[in-house]
Amino acid sequence: VVYVGQDARSGAVVAAAVILDEQNPIAGLNDSKKLTALRREKLFLEIHAKALCVSVGQASEQEIDKLNILQATMLAMQRAVAGLRLKPSTVLVDGNRIPQLDVLAQAIVGGDAKVAAISAASIIAKVTRDRLCDELHVRYPEYGFDRHKGYGTALHLAALKQHGPAPVH
Repeated sequence: VVYVGQDARSGAVVAAAVILDEQNPIAGLNDSKKLTALRREKLFLEIHAKALCVSVGQASEQEIDKLNILQATMLAMQRAVAGLRLKPSTVLVDGNRIPQLDVLAQAIVGGDAKVAAISAASIIAKVTRDRLCDELHVRYPEYGFDRHKGYGTALHLAALKQHGPAPVH
């Protein structure tokens, strides 16, 4: 199952692929945007402990600029699936587009709220991206990445206006 965290104005696009263990269910999985940061962190650890395998793929800011956000997103998804230590029989993708894969794939609009494995992947992608933004905050504290996580909030847009774009924009 693949989920991509995007819609941000800076940083890498992050995708995650998760194969859950049906014999070891995880309670409380949901769309990552519907969970608190603390709940996501706890589930992140539980997913890593209980899932059969977890993989994260990224496409850098440079790849986004070179390819465009859609193609970079597809690349991040391909990398996430390729990084799984087990080959899935079917890949369920959140959204309405499917990357080029060597396995059967199905797109599910709103899948992060409907399919447990997509919910798990959304949590892995969101926590990973949030942690990357925390690292960006250390490098570029004037932009407030620790608060807006790269999204186009009023705070972020004001920082861009005041300081101009950083290399990660």
